[in-house]
Amino acid sequence: QFFPKDGWVEHCPTEILNSTLDVIRAAISQSNLNLTDLTAIGITNQRETVVVWDRATGEPIYPAIVWQDRRTADRCKQLREEQVEADVNARTGLLLDPYFSATKIAWILDNVDGARDRAISGELAAGTIDSWLVWHLTEGCSHVTDATNASRTSLFNIHTNRWDDTLCDLFNVPANLLPEVRDSAGHFGDATSEPFNGLAVPITGIAGDQQAALIGQCALSEGAIKSTYGTGCFVIANTGAEPLASKHRLLTTIAYRINGETTYGLEGSIFIAGAAVQWLRDELEIITDATQTQAILEKTEHNHGITVVPAFTGLGAPHWCADARGAIFGLKRNSGRNELITATLESVALQSNDLLEAFRDDGLCVSQFKIDGGMSTNPAFCQLLADITNQTVFVPRNSETTALGAAFLAAVGVGLYKTLDDVSEYWELDSQYEPQTLNDLEQIKKRWTRCVELTKQL
Repeated sequence: QFFPKDGWVEHCPTEILNSTLDVIRAAISQSNLNLTDLTAIGITNQRETVVVWDRATGEPIYPAIVWQDRRTADRCKQLREEQVEADVNARTGLLLDPYFSATKIAWILDNVDGARDRAISGELAAGTIDSWLVWHLTEGCSHVTDATNASRTSLFNIHTNRWDDTLCDLFNVPANLLPEVRDSAGHFGDATSEPFNGLAVPITGIAGDQQAALIGQCALSEGAIKSTYGTGCFVIANTGAEPLASKHRLLTTIAYRINGETTYGLEGSIFIAGAAVQWLRDELEIITDATQTQAILEKTEHNHGITVVPAFTGLGAPHWCADARGAIFGLKRNSGRNELITATLESVALQSNDLLEAFRDDGLCVSQFKIDGGMSTNPAFCQLLADITNQTVFVPRNSETTALGAAFLAAVGVGLYKTLDDVSEYWELDSQYEPQTLNDLEQIKKRWTRCVELTKQL
C-alpha cells in the first residue's frame, strides 16, 4: 500500500494483476491439476477500489485508488451541501462518502493530464478490480463487472439494475468508461492470457469480497448475517428479494444477482478492524504477531477504563464521519500494554455491536451471525464478540469464505449446480460461541458511545 498524502491510499494495479497470476500458477501447481482440468474461474475482489486504464495498451493511467482513500471527502461534502444525498441514496442505497467509487473515478479524470478528454473520446476504461483482472485475463476482450460490484460505485441504480445517467452526470463520470453489468453467476469471458496459454477457461462467477463471503458462508436466507474481520469489518445481512431502507445510514446493496433475480442486503462497513491489530504490531510495536493478542485478551480484565476509537481513516457505519481520527481515552498511570491491546480488540467488537443494534432497529430479525476472516481464528476475540453483541457466533471450518463464495458462484455459473442452495452442504461449522455475562458491559458500552461522539469533534 502507498500513502502519498494524509488520507490517501493507493495500490499498483499491475502488482495486483501479477500477484493474481502468481496465485493462479501456485494453485494449479499445488493441486496437482493440469490447465486442461480447469472447469471455470471465480473472481472476488476488494470493492470500491478503482482503476482507469488505456483500452489500447491495457496500462493504468494512475494508481488504483483504494476503498479506504479519503481524498474526495471535500467533494462529497460539497454534494451533500447541494442536498442531493437523498436522491443518491434512493437510487443506489449508498451515502455520499469518499468510500465509494464514483468520486474516485472523477478525481483521476480531473487530475491526470488529458484524461477527461480521452475518456470522452472512448480511449479509456474504468472499473473495480474485478473488471481490471477480467480485462487482462481475457486479453482485452471483456470489459464487464457483476451487479454486486456495480452496486458499490454510486453510479448504479439498484432498483433498475442499470448504470444511471442521472448519477453519471452528477458525479461527472462518462458512462462509456464503465463495464457491462452482468449476473454474479454467468459467463463473463474466457481467460486466454498467460498462464492459460490460449485454452479459453471460462470466467463464470464474480462478486465483491463481502458479498462473496456472504455466499461462502451460505447465509442465503433472510435474516442471516455474515461479518468478515479483515483489514476492515464488513457486516452484511441478507434481506431477500426486497431492498430494506435503513434509518441508521446503513447501506442497501445488492447481495447477489442470479438468473436475473436480485437478492438484496443491508450492510454496515467498519473501516478499521484487523488494521487496528496491524497498528499495534507495526506502528506501536507492542506485539510482534497478531496471535499474541489471544493470551492477552484471556488474562486482562475488561473493566480497565480505556477506550480506543480506531478512526484512523474516519468512521464508517452507522456514524459516517469522514473527518474523524483515532483517539485513546481514559489513560491512567497504571495503564499498560495489555490494557491498550485489549481495548483495541474491544473496539472492533463494540463497532460490530453498533451495527447489529442498527440492523435490529431497522426491523431485521437476526437469525444467524456467522463470522470469518483473520480475526475469527482468535477464540478469545470470538468469545468477546459474542459477549458484547449478546449473539451466538458461528465460525466456519473454512475461514476463507470469500474465495469459497467466488468458487460457488463459478460452479453455478458454469452449470455444475443449478442454484446456490445446492452448494450449501459444503458449509461446515468449526466452532460456536455462546454469549456470557461480561462485567460492567453496559458501562463499557456507554463509555464507548461517549468516546465515539468526542472523536467526531476532534
